[in-house]
Amino acid sequence: MNWVYIVAGIALFLKVLAVPNPNLVSSLPIVEAIVKDTGIPNAVTGIILMNRLYDTIFEVVVFTIAIMGCYYLMANEKTQSQVYQFTDEPSIILARLGATISALVGIELAIRGHLSPGGGFAAGVALGTAIGLVAITSSPEWMQAIYQRWKAATLEKISVLVFVVLSAITLIGIELPHGQLGDLFSGGIIPILNILVAVKVALGSWAAVLVFIRYRGLL
Repeated sequence: MNWVYIVAGIALFLKVLAVPNPNLVSSLPIVEAIVKDTGIPNAVTGIILMNRLYDTIFEVVVFTIAIMGCYYLMANEKTQSQVYQFTDEPSIILARLGATISALVGIELAIRGHLSPGGGFAAGVALGTAIGLVAITSSPEWMQAIYQRWKAATLEKISVLVFVVLSAITLIGIELPHGQLGDLFSGGIIPILNILVAVKVALGSWAAVLVFIRYRGLL
């Protein structure tokens, strides 16, 4: 059967050489075309959440599977009785100050990521960093209690499902009005998808942090 794969590979290679690159339909520069098509000035976010939305859906799903993998791989390990974290007051103050700044930056990136550099993934990383800084300065029991009190695991799953449903609706051609370019409420569904991705990444990071603290005693 190896010869079949070899022939298929050669045929694909020849096809790439023989078929010319397709001409762009639009005469506009690519960035201007994306901005016009998505209705937001951040072309990168427009590509991620519109032109490459199909790919972004699976990126979110892969991240979800990664968090599930953390639970699965450590399910048979013993929980740690000792957790390594900051104990001196200056380090605790600096870590929590950094967490506050990181959280504010994450919220800003989630809300205005379609207007300026940023977006859902960057916002989720910033919020996850804030959670990690709080985790290394706080009691693991307190972190776990907050996680359960706010039903973070349920919210994470809901955010994934809503993101997938809204993305599927967008892919079949149903879109919200784009609004005025540059306004906060513009870009159609893109700002909502940004916030959902930020919530998903932040809560998933929180879950991973708790797992590593519980079974490894450190981040």
